[in-house]
Amino acid sequence: GGLRKYMPITWITSLVGSLALVGTPFFSGFYSKESIIEAVHHADIPGAGIAYAAVLCGVFITAFYSFRMYFLVFHGKERFAQADHAHGHEHADDHHAHVPQESPAVVTIPLIFLAVPSVLVGLVTIGPMLFGDFFKDAIVVDPSHPAMGELAQGWHGWLAMGLHGFLTLPFWLMVAGIVTAWYFYLVNPAIPDRIRGALGGVYRLLDNKYYLDAFNEKFFAGGARLIGTGLWRGGDQSIIDGLINGSARLVGGLSRAFRVLQTGFLNHYAIAMIVGLAACLVWFIPLLTRR
Repeated sequence: GGLRKYMPITWITSLVGSLALVGTPFFSGFYSKESIIEAVHHADIPGAGIAYAAVLCGVFITAFYSFRMYFLVFHGKERFAQADHAHGHEHADDHHAHVPQESPAVVTIPLIFLAVPSVLVGLVTIGPMLFGDFFKDAIVVDPSHPAMGELAQGWHGWLAMGLHGFLTLPFWLMVAGIVTAWYFYLVNPAIPDRIRGALGGVYRLLDNKYYLDAFNEKFFAGGARLIGTGLWRGGDQSIIDGLINGSARLVGGLSRAFRVLQTGFLNHYAIAMIVGLAACLVWFIPLLTRR
């Protein structure tokens, strides 16, 4: 809160970006967002009416959450000072050491370079990109498409489009979203807490994003980890390691058995040869007598 006076460049560039994001007329976001909304409005395919209601709701919600961020960060009470005192920084010197400062040039210069096209790029490109031949044959729009045909008939340049934007429903929904955020988070910040308490389970459902992240973590990610653990223990440790270790133990056992026979004494080897020759004779002589 209250960072406007401490970080002026970040403040103004964030304001410009927020105005572009919510579709303020003559900002870049207006030309892209207004074109999409108007195209949905003039479409006659099944479900277009529901889609148009959805994008209009999106206009209000986008303006509300964007300027909620803006008002909480750059206006209102300085909450960082409270955090300093809560951690025992009660002296003036200690507090001064924790006052936020503007970001270095490596951050602010890119912010400025991004803020400029956020204002200008829409009015420069809307004509050639949407109604000109900028894309030529790369993107082809059917001339009989009702939405694009309606937009083309009403196109009288970026200036007329921007001026007309002040008379449209999306503009007033955008204003309503900004005013609501201003009232909720600067004028009467107790309202969000009361709404949170009144909604109860609905708030928890939304705050936890319908528990989709938890479901993904437990079902998909947890299931993948479970399968991986099973393959590791059942396949790697039991089968692969079992075969490898079993082969090693078999070779080791045979080696120990043969080591008993390999005494290194010549007379032992001679006796073994005589015994082996005798065994061969015992086995071969009956075969020869049968023939």
